[in-house]
Amino acid sequence: MEITNRLDLVVDGMDCVDCAHVLQKTLQRLDGVEYCSVNFASGRMQVMGTMSFKDVSRCVSGIGYSVTDNILLESINSYSLFAKIFSNPRNIATIVGITFIILAFLSKFVVPKITIVLFSLGFLAGLYFPVRAGWAALLSGSGLDMNILMTLAAAGAYFTGQYAEASTVIVLFSLGESLEGFVLERSRESIRALMELSPLRAKLLRSCCDCKTHVGMLLPDGLSYYEHGPCPWCDADIRIVNVDSLVIGDVIVVSEGERIPMDGVVQSGESTVDQAPITGESKLVTKCEGDHVYAGTVNGAGVIEVLVTSLAQDNTLSRMIHLVEEAKDQKPPIQRFLDKFATIYTPTVVGVALMIAVVPPLVFGEPFLNNSEGHGWLYRSLTMLVIACPCALLISTPVTIISAITSAAKQGVLIKGGAFLEILGQIRVLAFDKTGTLTHGKPALIYVHCVRSDCSSSTTQDVAFSCPDCKEMVSMAAAVEKSSNHPLAHAIVQYAIDNGLNDKLAREVKIRTGQGMEGLVNGRQIIVGSHNYFDSEVQHDIAFCQQVTVSEQSGYSVILVGENGHTMGYMAFTDPLRIEVPEALNSLDDSILTVMLTGDNLSTANAIAESASVSVVHANMLPEDKLSVVKDLGRKYGVVAMVGDGVNDAPALAIADVGIAMGGIGTAQALETADVALMRDQISMIPAIMRHSQLALRTIRFNVGVSLVLKAAFMATAIFGGATLWMAVVADMGSTLFVTLNGMRLLNRKIA
Repeated sequence: MEITNRLDLVVDGMDCVDCAHVLQKTLQRLDGVEYCSVNFASGRMQVMGTMSFKDVSRCVSGIGYSVTDNILLESINSYSLFAKIFSNPRNIATIVGITFIILAFLSKFVVPKITIVLFSLGFLAGLYFPVRAGWAALLSGSGLDMNILMTLAAAGAYFTGQYAEASTVIVLFSLGESLEGFVLERSRESIRALMELSPLRAKLLRSCCDCKTHVGMLLPDGLSYYEHGPCPWCDADIRIVNVDSLVIGDVIVVSEGERIPMDGVVQSGESTVDQAPITGESKLVTKCEGDHVYAGTVNGAGVIEVLVTSLAQDNTLSRMIHLVEEAKDQKPPIQRFLDKFATIYTPTVVGVALMIAVVPPLVFGEPFLNNSEGHGWLYRSLTMLVIACPCALLISTPVTIISAITSAAKQGVLIKGGAFLEILGQIRVLAFDKTGTLTHGKPALIYVHCVRSDCSSSTTQDVAFSCPDCKEMVSMAAAVEKSSNHPLAHAIVQYAIDNGLNDKLAREVKIRTGQGMEGLVNGRQIIVGSHNYFDSEVQHDIAFCQQVTVSEQSGYSVILVGENGHTMGYMAFTDPLRIEVPEALNSLDDSILTVMLTGDNLSTANAIAESASVSVVHANMLPEDKLSVVKDLGRKYGVVAMVGDGVNDAPALAIADVGIAMGGIGTAQALETADVALMRDQISMIPAIMRHSQLALRTIRFNVGVSLVLKAAFMATAIFGGATLWMAVVADMGSTLFVTLNGMRLLNRKIA
């Protein structure tokens, strides 16, 4: 029985999208390959099947690329760059071709008889890999590509006696491909740099267990003897282990200045942590017992013990890398259009070039070959083939997308594909959830009042000492809300814990989504819910209802508590607006409509909206109501972005054109469900990433425009006999490098 292998490889030398397509299709035809996926953006390849690494490497090398199974490549330095250049077969062939061409030009002055031979050797060296790559493209069903265009042009020039031009053109083409590959490799290093952030080893704190030295000794309690388990006399020791061997529940030690190797919770110690590698924020964050820390961040001046909460492959940094790599392979509409355009464009150009070579000589008696009066029509058609190479056109979009997504990821914004990057620049409506998005999402219980006419409670500081019914109400509500993840529920439970009111347990708890919860506490049916829910389901008198309304109009979020179908009282909460929200929303373009969708009451929602400069408010929203409103906004205004927490607002996030999750850090659901995840809780990142998207779109359009204008100009020049093969290849190589470097400007751009 043959064993199925899985190879995760790095491919060096891919300089265009077509290269990845051809390589993938070629490998899929290899015996033993069951699955193959090539990611052009990251330069990564995954192959599954019964083949060996040697088989795959031989196939890849045959097309002109090199491959390694070491995915954790070191950042480029002088040695590794030198090694890469001379390990790539196509680069070696290019260097050999350049050497022969230089010798050929020199031989004209020394030994003219061997000039043609040297040019021919240079021509063959430069032609070898374009021919192999072009043939692989034809066999894979990819059709005519740039390698075939260049091969036809160079071969045509050679067989018409233009030896110098033919050899120089094909070698310059290979040189251009190598330069493009090098430039793209620099952008791929950015995502590989993320991989290097997480250390490969950790200091595991492990107590002595089943200690043979102390077995049989009387335990400190004096009641029994030590037999097995953790030794009470030996100190814990520290072992250096691979992070892959760590499991949830292990405790690791992170010393001053070290990178934190795993996601976890601080178990002891206090320090400041630089979270810039994950969130992009420049300020150090204080971490103490109970705080979360993340793999790849840097510990400051303090030693902390961290309880591991996720496996190495599941930590925040690993999920970021995985999502960014996936995003780079997802094409925006403009790129899909250009890919389709190229499939028509390239064969059309070959057909037009053939007509240019044949029609004027046959119909009008024009010269087919070059003569003393100028270039013949065959030469002009060959020049046109070189100019028409679609490389610049095809690479103008992906390199910009790669750079934009990577730079955003380095600053704490994960964009899950070029399509979403494009949409971000076209948003017409921004819809926000309130709690945890516009507000901090950490409400505090500040006011409690029961239905007793003589209730004297006014603030939560009084509850533990004055009204027994208010204390009972809080205790009952906390018992039911222990099962909820809603921020208001957390506030109730935390208050009950702080004041010793968490002694009850609820059974048969039911969640009424967007309305409240109910459960059985000490044989009493307790309901905790919104004012709207109580208006329709639970009895309460008009005077009490008016009292609740006053609290709501004051800007408080209000929760009511009922017992056996009757109202016990209510609790009021405050959740302050994020300080940066008004400035961030005011910085948006005037044409963008801001909308708030909240399950809170209208009075509280209006108070928050006014402070936040939100234009439209929809209150008392259930999850299905939010979904319906987002649909209506899309039909009425166009592109809608929904901003929420990635969990409670999942339906609205899913239906929006782009879903943006706040506070993605450490939240697996947010990273998985949203289209864009903000790793730090800052609304100001939204206008910034929208501007970043718009700049990326402008760059793409500019690159496409430059490519088309240059090609059109040189094609016209070639047809009228004013362009040479030399000029054509320099123009093609120059335009490709220009659009590549222009797109890469976004790689180091600060978005906020």
